[in-house]
Amino acid sequence: MSREVLLTGFGVRTAFGTGVDPLREGVFDGRPAFAPITRFDTGPYRTGVAATGGGAAPLREVLAEVAGAAAGMAGLRTGAEAAVLVGTAGDFTGLTRFWRGTDAPGSAGPGPSARATGAASARSVPEEAASVGPVSPGAASVGPAPRGTPRAEAAPVETVPAWQAEALADALGLRGPRLAFTGACVASATAVAHACALIASGRADIAVCAGAYLVEEENLAKFGSGFALSGDGMMRPFCADRGGLLLGDGAAAVVLESAEGARRRGARALGALTGWGAASDAHHIARPHPEGAGLVAAARRALRRAGGPRIDYVNAHGTATTYNDPAETRGLRTLFGADADRVPVSSTKSTTGHLLEASGVVELVITLLALRDGVLPPTAGFTAPDPVCDLDYVPNRPHKADLRRALTVNAAFGGANTALILERV
Repeated sequence: MSREVLLTGFGVRTAFGTGVDPLREGVFDGRPAFAPITRFDTGPYRTGVAATGGGAAPLREVLAEVAGAAAGMAGLRTGAEAAVLVGTAGDFTGLTRFWRGTDAPGSAGPGPSARATGAASARSVPEEAASVGPVSPGAASVGPAPRGTPRAEAAPVETVPAWQAEALADALGLRGPRLAFTGACVASATAVAHACALIASGRADIAVCAGAYLVEEENLAKFGSGFALSGDGMMRPFCADRGGLLLGDGAAAVVLESAEGARRRGARALGALTGWGAASDAHHIARPHPEGAGLVAAARRALRRAGGPRIDYVNAHGTATTYNDPAETRGLRTLFGADADRVPVSSTKSTTGHLLEASGVVELVITLLALRDGVLPPTAGFTAPDPVCDLDYVPNRPHKADLRRALTVNAAFGGANTALILERV
């Protein structure tokens, strides 16, 4: 029999600040956090605007901060047997330094033990992360540099995605499997879905799921070269005049555990993960299926697990791009049928920016707050409606609502989609 999965702790950090109060004041008030980027020179790039929180700490420190807050809220003690699952691409800041040759060999700094930074066992690292090969405490082999490219002798070890999971588990003092997910914008949502499956099937009692992304040059350049970034410093999801996305700093962690385990520990349930699903329509390397086929498949799997179709709110992927927003709208109409006009949908990326690997878990926390507070977070900056985007997008202002069950969806390049259903307890 499948076991109930409860959420018992969370921690969050965005460009608005650390914790729930800044999140409520920004996201739920519909106040975008976009401002000029000051942490690096944006001159070579198409836009110099993002939702950043000032200076960027190392990714491992940001992950440890939010996961420590989640563990503290859940009463999870050092030494506990708990899985640690992280959505991350590694530290792009470290990669940038490496390829520019500005990193001194061995500059990765203190981190997890030699056991953790060595080649991880098959039990702890998924195939895509393990494929990087053996890792020493000070360096990771990434192959030869292009001819004429200045580089340090070895890339900093924190650039390896699997290292982030090992480092976080060591920072929290937790024993158990460690997994890193590198599925781009569905990475941390996939981590949550995998943790739910582990707990529901009895293979784990507790899991800490985290994800983090900090705005850096690598992705600013990539999204800019693909003409995906907004040129006017605003994101306007689902609007006729939408002009693209903007990046944002984000990190969050949640503690998930079985209902039986939570009762034994005396942990307080904040919400229940009743449904989860993932799918890939493999339609195009960068564009979603025009009818939202991947979203529909992932969400239907989540709904089947949750045992019913009723949804009171959708936290959308909502990237304010030409192809995503109509495809997502069509997918939600297919999913809900005659109920589609009843279900409010909003894109909180309109305030936080696109958080890439962190999107899934940060938006799960936002969805949890919406359920607990009874408030629909708005789609900020909403202007003229688009005839092909014709749902209730909660434009510009929050609304009070009796919310019992919500769906949060994410999508990534290659047609990957995730869906998580959270219920109020």
